[in-house]
Amino acid sequence: MTGLLTNVEYRILKSICSGNPDCCSGSAYEGKSKLEILLGKEFLGKIQGKVVIDFGCGEGAEAIELAQRGARRVIGIDIREDILQRATEKAQATGLQGRCLFATSAAELADVVVSIDAFEHFADPAAVLNAIDGLLKPQGEVLASFGPTWYHPLGGHLFSVFPWAHLLFSEKALIRWRSDFKTDGATRFSEVEGGLNQMTIRRFEEVVSRSGFHFASMELVPIRKLRPFHNRRTREFTTAVVRCRLVKAGTSRG
Repeated sequence: MTGLLTNVEYRILKSICSGNPDCCSGSAYEGKSKLEILLGKEFLGKIQGKVVIDFGCGEGAEAIELAQRGARRVIGIDIREDILQRATEKAQATGLQGRCLFATSAAELADVVVSIDAFEHFADPAAVLNAIDGLLKPQGEVLASFGPTWYHPLGGHLFSVFPWAHLLFSEKALIRWRSDFKTDGATRFSEVEGGLNQMTIRRFEEVVSRSGFHFASMELVPIRKLRPFHNRRTREFTTAVVRCRLVKAGTSRG
């Protein structure tokens, strides 16, 4: 019976979208500062003259912007060597190779660690927070922003062929549908390119509570059209972006 249901769901998905959908492509940030949108303009005051680590830097666009916007030095960290090479080439093209470095690790402790659109992708977010703890000066801080979270209308990222599709269809059906245009052999959400860990707001709060950090601040930015319905009870379904500042346990929230 399960196999039959998966087959039916797959056929429905196929009829709705037969190819790679243009979902969560990042086009909403074209011509805009992703850092300002996700972290708020006030973040600029936090990085002036500071050593900043961009954790999960990808191809380096945000790390380069951090250097351009006043950081003394930026270290972009990622685990993918090919991505780091592209980031390095971008920094060289902008003349920032001396202030903007890219590597798989950092020997220098940072004043600020920035994490953008990453906590919904990490396979082990608790281990990531532990790693960040080791990269940060005692009085340093983490500025993190991510979304959409799992219960957001597009929380399934690629799998959100329509709002909340990732909650209505089974993982097996969605993975089978994806395999028609992706050939990486993924069999679970967590195995797709970039990873998808089904992060919710509540789970993120729990991960932080068990880490070496506490919240100095946390803001749940509502989906614009759902703002009138956004509250504590509906937050999982109506939040667009999670924005927070973390400091090490035992340090001031100021």
